[in-house]
Amino acid sequence: MKNKTNIIDSKKLMSAAKNAMKQAHAPYSNFKVGAALLCQDGSIYSGCNVENASYGLSVCAERTALLKAVSEGKRKFSALAIAASGKKAMPYPCGACRQVIAEFCNKDFIILVVHPSGKYESFRLGDLLPKTFEL
Repeated sequence: MKNKTNIIDSKKLMSAAKNAMKQAHAPYSNFKVGAALLCQDGSIYSGCNVENASYGLSVCAERTALLKAVSEGKRKFSALAIAASGKKAMPYPCGACRQVIAEFCNKDFIILVVHPSGKYESFRLGDLLPKTFEL
C-alpha cells in the first residue's frame, strides 16, 4: 500500500506544525507544541496544546488538530507532524494521543516528529503504538 506522504511536501506539513505551535497556551510548562494533520483530500488541520491550571484538563496539540478535523467531517488522514519548542528531546506523542490517533488511522499512518533544531524523525503509528485498545 503506497502511503500518500510519499507524494506530499513533508516540509510544508512540518512548517504548519511549527506555525501552530505559536498559538500554544503553555503558561505552566512553557512547552509549546504544534501539530498539523494532513487529510487524504489534501487539507491540513492544525492544533496547539492548551494547558489548564488543573493539569488533567490540558489538551495536547495532536488531539486538538485531530478533533478539529473530525468536527469538520474529515475521517481519512495521511500524516501528522508534531513540533515543539524549548526542549532538547523529540516531542513524541503521548500515549493518550497515540490511542486517539489509532481510533481514526491505521498502523501505517505516518507521524513526523520535529525537534526545535529542525531535525525530524518519521514513524508509523504501528511502531509507536503496536498494541492498540480495541472494542
